[in-house]
Amino acid sequence: MGAVDTPQGSSRGGKKKKARLPVRIDMTPMVDIAFLLLIFFMVTTVFRLPQAMEINLPPESAGEAEVNEKNLLYLRVDPQDSLWYNVGFDAPKPMEWKGLRALLNERRDTIKEKLVIVAKIHRKAKYSNMVDLLDEFNLAKTQRFSILKFDAVDDSLLGIKPGM
Repeated sequence: MGAVDTPQGSSRGGKKKKARLPVRIDMTPMVDIAFLLLIFFMVTTVFRLPQAMEINLPPESAGEAEVNEKNLLYLRVDPQDSLWYNVGFDAPKPMEWKGLRALLNERRDTIKEKLVIVAKIHRKAKYSNMVDLLDEFNLAKTQRFSILKFDAVDDSLLGIKPGM
């Protein structure tokens, strides 16, 4: 059993001290309570599952799908973290991040399940912008979207100088 013993009084310098009674404290009940509490909190704790968005990738053997240009919504993020959008092959227009969900809901309600979103994020843009886009897609219940590489054509559409 766990116990704490205190030392007996000793005489120093020729003076006699009063004899003390030894004190014995049994630590077993305290250790039992500590382990019971530890086990209780371990059993009753609910661990938060990681929140992940399920992404289904097409099989490698899948061919190209025909998509009407009016069903395409392009979203681009430039190096200054600005958001641009265009429908089909129209010229890109700047927009505020806070208006993205309204745009997604509007396009989804207009086109229904045929809406396809193409997101292009510049490599110098912040990673959090991609996460924000994916969160907005999830909140707007977007079923079909693609993330493509931001290339020289996108640079020229947004007026970004090469090498920036």
